[in-house]
Amino acid sequence: MFDQLSDRLGAIFSRLTGRGKLSESDVNEALREVRIALLEADVSLGAAKEFVARIKEQAIGANILESLSPAQTIVKLVHDELVALLGGAEARLQFSDAPPSVIMLVGLQGSGKTTQAGKLALRLKEQGRRTLLVAADVYRPAAIAQLQTLGKQIDLPVYDQGAGDPVKIARDGIAEARRLGISTVIIDTAGRLQIDEALMDELARIKSAVNPKEILFVADAMTGQEATTVAKGFNDRLGITGVLLTKMDGDTRGGAALSIFSVTGAPIKFVGTGEKLSALEPFYPDRLASRILGMGDVLTLIEKTQSLYSADQAKQLEQKIVKQTFTLDDFLDQMRQMKKLGSMTDILKMVPGLSRALPKDFSIPEKDMSRIEAIICSMTRRERRDPALLNGSRRKRIAQGSGTQVSDVNRLVKQFEQARQMMKQIGGKGKGKGRPRLPVGMFGR
Repeated sequence: MFDQLSDRLGAIFSRLTGRGKLSESDVNEALREVRIALLEADVSLGAAKEFVARIKEQAIGANILESLSPAQTIVKLVHDELVALLGGAEARLQFSDAPPSVIMLVGLQGSGKTTQAGKLALRLKEQGRRTLLVAADVYRPAAIAQLQTLGKQIDLPVYDQGAGDPVKIARDGIAEARRLGISTVIIDTAGRLQIDEALMDELARIKSAVNPKEILFVADAMTGQEATTVAKGFNDRLGITGVLLTKMDGDTRGGAALSIFSVTGAPIKFVGTGEKLSALEPFYPDRLASRILGMGDVLTLIEKTQSLYSADQAKQLEQKIVKQTFTLDDFLDQMRQMKKLGSMTDILKMVPGLSRALPKDFSIPEKDMSRIEAIICSMTRRERRDPALLNGSRRKRIAQGSGTQVSDVNRLVKQFEQARQMMKQIGGKGKGKGRPRLPVGMFGR
């Protein structure tokens, strides 16, 4: 989403770094370009002006022009202000002292409220909080059926009364949660194509009836500045407590994420990063700011890998590498696990330095990974364990079975052998002090 903004800011700071000492005019010119870059990223004019004004005030106050590395200091100021613009610190969900805790999702029609209700319920379930989903959208065709389907997929109950009074449905849903001893309730409310008085009145009555601990505004990041305008409308009437931003994996310019906090004062609490029900992540302003400035995002990368690998699995894999028993079966398993993390291109950009080093058009096509998987699956178990068995006739059979060319099979075998050699060098030989340890953080550790 932020590739364009990241490229623009990267170019600005590269020019500053190359100049060593900076004059006041250098700083003014750089900040003017920063403001233009923010506006091109669809950040609101007011937010962009305030952003640049705060940096300029701090730069003059800190007398950075006399420092040894003024360019680095400006980058740090921009980073810190980006974090502030995005909300400052991670904003967690708040829960009531006396259950059930009520979370009310609001937003325009088409913003993805129903899907996000399922995603949020799944995330809470993984944290040990059982949730009741309440179908209070009685206007959109199939909204209730969609929520019921999501409930079945994540094995959580859904409360509905069919077409009825949304206020009564919400109130009765809370009573049902108390009866079942369920600690959290998520209410999926109705939306409209645009804000109207009837919608706001209904939502205000639901709020009054159930006294929600959280009112999360679900915003589509692809709508740009319009999302901030709509968010302000909902906030003025309902007093939203947070934002759930969807479609953060899209190719929009990202202005909604950078403007919504400054307009509403409501922090972004979650971001949707894909279509899968598991594709919902907590929002970390500092991590996003680092990624925008090309500094990587190691913490998110570690968290993603830790969600796939236990300590025991990581240790077993390390032993295989050290003992040089890593096979094509292991290679296939690693690739499938990595696919669960999302786009390989996005993952590599989380590594500090790589986001700047990679070519602008760099990508790892999904079809390439699917081709590798098809080739390995066309091998026998013996061939996967011992690639030395792969003579010409075997490779031809594998190519035919996987719908690929013999050259594709040859390339995969060569790459696998190269990977094993690299692992051999990392793992070292023998035991004791002479053998270097694998870096902490590899394979999910």
